[in-house]
Amino acid sequence: MENLEKIRREIEELREKIRRADYCYYVLSEPEISDKEYDDLVKKLSELERKYPQFITPDSPTQRVSGGVLEGFPTTRHKKKMLSLDNTYSLDELREWEEKIKRMLKRNESLDYVVELKMDGVSCALIYERGRFISGATRGDGEVGEDVTQNIKTIKSIPLKLLGKDVPEIIEVRGEVYMEKSDFEKINRERLKRKESPFANPRNAASGSLKLLDPRIVASRNLKCFIHSFGWVEKFKFDTQWEFLQKIKLWGLRVNPYNKYCRDLKEVIEYCMYWQNRRESLPYEVDGIVVKVNSFSLQEKLGATLKSPRWAVAYKFPAHQVTTVLKEVSFQVGRTGIITPVAILEPVECGGVVIQRATLHNFEEIERLDVRVGDVVLVERAGEVIPKIVKVITSKRKGNEQKIRVPTNCPVCGGIISKEKEDEVYFYCLNPNCPAQVKRALIHFASRGALDIEGLGESVVEGLVNGSVRKEDFSQIGRDEEKLFNNLIKNGYLDEKGIIQDKFLAITHPKEMKLDSAFYDKRERIYQILKQHRGRVRSLVDIYKLKKEDLLTLPLFADKRAENLIFAIQQSKNRGLARFLYGLGIRHIGEKAAGILAKRFKDIKRFFSINEEELKAIAEIGPTMARSLVNFFSQPKVKEMIAEFERLGVVLKEQEQKVGERKTPLLGKTFVFTGELESFTRTQAQKLVEELGGKWSSSVSKNTDFVVVGKNPGSKFAKAKKLNVKIINEEEFKRLVEKRE
Repeated sequence: MENLEKIRREIEELREKIRRADYCYYVLSEPEISDKEYDDLVKKLSELERKYPQFITPDSPTQRVSGGVLEGFPTTRHKKKMLSLDNTYSLDELREWEEKIKRMLKRNESLDYVVELKMDGVSCALIYERGRFISGATRGDGEVGEDVTQNIKTIKSIPLKLLGKDVPEIIEVRGEVYMEKSDFEKINRERLKRKESPFANPRNAASGSLKLLDPRIVASRNLKCFIHSFGWVEKFKFDTQWEFLQKIKLWGLRVNPYNKYCRDLKEVIEYCMYWQNRRESLPYEVDGIVVKVNSFSLQEKLGATLKSPRWAVAYKFPAHQVTTVLKEVSFQVGRTGIITPVAILEPVECGGVVIQRATLHNFEEIERLDVRVGDVVLVERAGEVIPKIVKVITSKRKGNEQKIRVPTNCPVCGGIISKEKEDEVYFYCLNPNCPAQVKRALIHFASRGALDIEGLGESVVEGLVNGSVRKEDFSQIGRDEEKLFNNLIKNGYLDEKGIIQDKFLAITHPKEMKLDSAFYDKRERIYQILKQHRGRVRSLVDIYKLKKEDLLTLPLFADKRAENLIFAIQQSKNRGLARFLYGLGIRHIGEKAAGILAKRFKDIKRFFSINEEELKAIAEIGPTMARSLVNFFSQPKVKEMIAEFERLGVVLKEQEQKVGERKTPLLGKTFVFTGELESFTRTQAQKLVEELGGKWSSSVSKNTDFVVVGKNPGSKFAKAKKLNVKIINEEEFKRLVEKRE
């Protein structure tokens, strides 16, 4: 016993030495021992733990990497929302922000701030309980993120155990996971050697790495993390942001050494200008400066909007700019019918991303810039994300540049285009059945924030709306079917899978078709065959009329895939009013506004009788949103569409705590999922359980009611058998979901 106690103490001493070495290296940037000495400590600890496994603890430095591949990432709800920051793009905007918060606080004296480099990485939330790291999650949508605990553990700059005796009972801190430029370049070189696509920039590399299912690969990516904020804490109090940063540094958490306390906005501006001119000297990417009111009591008084804290703002550095040639202009049709000109550019790298397209916004912008096809243009990544043309380099014109004209007809359906009002800048396609509008509307309708229809992606929507043909469909033409099929692909009327393209849909007469001479005299019959195979989905409502046989006509669709999509479509009927409203794609009505409106009015039918004044009385609904809603629901076609949705069983009322009334077999039951599901993702299955009154867990216990087993189940399957928990397969789960009392 004495020998074992001696071994336990030796193991703990080794762990403390390694933690101290990690703290000096990652937090203080002042290593006290050599790499060889550090490696020897880790090697000795590993040997002892291998020999005496009873002494292994979760916070041991050897336990950073789990032994196997994860099954997936469960979702986790943040106790306190992770908000995004508002941006400012000039010093004047920064000054305006300060004036605004001073007015809110009713004070004229200077405010003090903490300024921090705005890392271009991935936000994370870390929870420590009694000083031990217990979980880590991504930001997600700010309310719900993904539990990436095992991957977070592989990041050596994140301690598994905090230092000191005065750590809180439980604390959640927030930070940014990032990848240094040198590691990014190394990974891309390795990917290119393996003939894999390189990452576009360090942020994408960090994000992709953090979501890998094998923690061993994550560990090899050398991710790093700076902690910058705290989410919540129990039995502990911080008075200021600066105090918080100094304290967590003592606990072993890594904070950016370039953080600075500023007595007033003048010092903030000096800091912004200093790093704006030196950001390229940093070993990692930064895209601006975060400015925070230092006092936590003032932060609380200022509060937050739906999306952002009022007490913090980001000053974004000027975007990267490059010059390139505008090769041509294409015209996109949005889901509301707006026609947007898009510049097709000579590919050029800008801020770590190869840019080939840039928005031209509208035709007034084209006139303002006097931009022409063939021009050399200055392109900017506005806010480091959206490429746009800033100006034309007219000194480089050669005289053969071509002016950009407003199209006379819709580029997709050939329909009439016009402005809604004479003084408006946008042109619209007036054909409500324009395939481009229907396609984009369907993709939005099926998106995760809306009706969340798994499997109804872009290529499937294209096939359902445009239609598709097979080579044998042309057998009656009397010519080589293969050659004809390839000729239709070559001329842009089909893609390689046989999906009919927008170019054909815009044709109104067979004589407009361009084909090789061998098929020229058969244009009319070819045209009729393609027309007969047009897709059967012409509106949002039509997806609820689809049958399995309709899907089997699409490329790559077999029985199982068709059944899964039909199942997903049927399940989407119960998403509730808020998600349905958002899914309709009403102009100016986003996800948050849809939630507020659904909670307020509760039934879709109320929207047919409300007026602008009633809507504007809601604090979050402005005049533009109110007008858009009233205009939308005043259309007779919308009333017909809503009636058809109801006839097809779509729930158009907000479902407030009605789970118990529905009496589903899932009510009050706890589910655990293991293995790969075919009909939906793990997240969708968990969400479905919640919607039907059940609960889900990421681990099996004696309190688990059902373990749902997919392909290649993990250790949860074995544990369920050991505990005699009821095990069901995916089909049995689907039957439970569909059952109602």
